[in-house]
Amino acid sequence: MTNDIYGPFPGNAAGFPDETWLKALTEGQRARYEELGTNLDVVERRIVDACAAAGRARDEVTLVVVTKTYPAEDTALLAGLGVTDVAENRDQDAAPKAEQCRNLPLDWHFVGQLQTNKVRSVVRYANHVHSVDRLRLVESLSAAVLKAERPELGCLVQVALDKEHGEGGHRAGVAPEDVAALTDAIADTPGLRLDGVMTVAPLSGPLAGDPARAFARLAEIATAVRTAHPAATMVSAGMSGDLEQAIAAGATHVRVGTAVLGVRSPLR
Repeated sequence: MTNDIYGPFPGNAAGFPDETWLKALTEGQRARYEELGTNLDVVERRIVDACAAAGRARDEVTLVVVTKTYPAEDTALLAGLGVTDVAENRDQDAAPKAEQCRNLPLDWHFVGQLQTNKVRSVVRYANHVHSVDRLRLVESLSAAVLKAERPELGCLVQVALDKEHGEGGHRAGVAPEDVAALTDAIADTPGLRLDGVMTVAPLSGPLAGDPARAFARLAEIATAVRTAHPAATMVSAGMSGDLEQAIAAGATHVRVGTAVLGVRSPLR
């Protein structure tokens, strides 16, 4: 496979890093590899410093690199740099990318709003879905997992911190007051594993523009979920602009795209 930037796809079944693979990179791939490595170093330092400021161990936080709109070649280069967790938000981009990278040691996360007609495809490659927000989706995921005869799928409830109890499903996420019912449903559904909660700092409502308060509110919700379901320890929060506040509030997974991959026009 080729594209107009990186030339031949660098993936292979030998694992990364690999000297033979590194020597085989084109000039363009090598430059991108070094750019990504520099960006990863900066993000890693931010995570280390945030953990230190919060009195947390570095290994309590997992970096999930969000590779949406970027080609599979970048995902392979990230694997070569030691990245183990990658995320996508659109199945039409994620499915072919995951197939192209199937030989790489990567843990795939789905973080976008998920329509039920995409569920069968998503369960083929994703190990975690961060965006579970309605009972119908829970039922669809369970049916797809059981039909595929694959291991349990890790599920996080997406919390919309600016949503009111009972508000309709026109926006992604569930209201804080509705989290308990959905987490209970996931925990009781075959084929699914309740892993925890996820949020995006809201752009409206009383918590808009204040990620520290937003993530503190998510921490309260996460604590309540763990009280009922002790194994649901994942707290997915924080992106390129607010990962420090998320880590200070107890996030276990930060989803970083732009700070690692740079700004890029969406793929057509």
